[in-house]
Amino acid sequence: MSHADTTAGRAYWGGVFAMTLCVFALIASEFMPVSLLTPLAAELGVSEGLAGYGIAISGAFAVLTSLSISRLAGTINRRTLLLFLTALMAVSGVVVALAPNYPVYMTGRALIGVVIGGFWSLSAATAMRLVPAAKVPRALAIFNSGNALATVVAAPLGSYLGGVIGWRGAFLCLVPVAAVAFAWQWAGLPSMAAERQHAQGGVFALLRRRVVALGMIACGAFFMGQFALFTYVRPFLERVTHAADSAVPLVLLAIGASGLLGTFAIGAFLKRGLYRTLVSIPAVMALIALALVVLGPRLWPTAALLSAWGLLATAAPVGWWSWLARTFTDNAEAGGGLMVAVVQCSIALGATVGGLLFDGFGFASTFLASAGLLLFAALLAYVTACDAASTSRPAIAMGAQGS
Repeated sequence: MSHADTTAGRAYWGGVFAMTLCVFALIASEFMPVSLLTPLAAELGVSEGLAGYGIAISGAFAVLTSLSISRLAGTINRRTLLLFLTALMAVSGVVVALAPNYPVYMTGRALIGVVIGGFWSLSAATAMRLVPAAKVPRALAIFNSGNALATVVAAPLGSYLGGVIGWRGAFLCLVPVAAVAFAWQWAGLPSMAAERQHAQGGVFALLRRRVVALGMIACGAFFMGQFALFTYVRPFLERVTHAADSAVPLVLLAIGASGLLGTFAIGAFLKRGLYRTLVSIPAVMALIALALVVLGPRLWPTAALLSAWGLLATAAPVGWWSWLARTFTDNAEAGGGLMVAVVQCSIALGATVGGLLFDGFGFASTFLASAGLLLFAALLAYVTACDAASTSRPAIAMGAQGS
């Protein structure tokens, strides 16, 4: 069934907004441990590094799901599949909130990883089924607004709720949001019959193109560097900056609010130069990570630096999804699955490496490693830009005009 046949000129904006609410709940669920790491670790009887692995395991299961979801999408109505994933997100929140021990907590985090991998792999291709081709960029921008809003709200609200009703209560608060998203999707999503994909060799075959391989490695290095640092922001603020309990949520709010601003602003920079933006963002974030090593004990400079970090880090995924749309004009679902696998694997590796360094050698080693990875990402993005400029593949040329 073609894209035109699916929409028949009709735009299902109710379905788009329903999925945006699901994005909000999903992002909030995925990164809630960041703002609750300290009390969560204390109650479960593990170190902050081990508690941070809750981010890593969700990333690992997202990778496994993203690499297999395209086959399921070829046999199951996509509406049914999206509803199942949304219900699973609510189940994950209950499991984590009621976890009596660390293994059960990690099980709940694995479930949210399945949702992350499945949902994000299907998001771009689903947008193409919900609205006419000319409206797809707008639909994707609306999806990203759910991501940005969650970034603003989740961390400070999670920290606040953790102080008021405990970390378990904070996780439970996400369950009704997931339930509303499920009901809205039930009402707003049309039936989207399965489409069998005929990609040769699976998603990994896409890596045979040099520009794809370089871009994916650059994207992976960026997310690994980002989450090696960001996962451990709260213990850093408490131990190094000695921020008061009331100050931590405010700093997290500043990170999120600047991230929302960055999401709105990055469009102008992408129009001026996609690759220039993809090179500049990790380079500047590396400088911020280095500055935090020196200025970490001082609250106001640290808050300003972390706000700048949020501005760039939240906007960066918009750039990489724009690169995806430019590079994969005829196989968005497979390309989306590959990117989700790369991103989630990198988040898992970043959180793991950051936790090992944080527990073993202190915050400075974690932040320096983050800076090194981000500089490597900037270099790879530059190499990707050079390769893209030197080739004349039809897919790239078509991507510049939009799909």
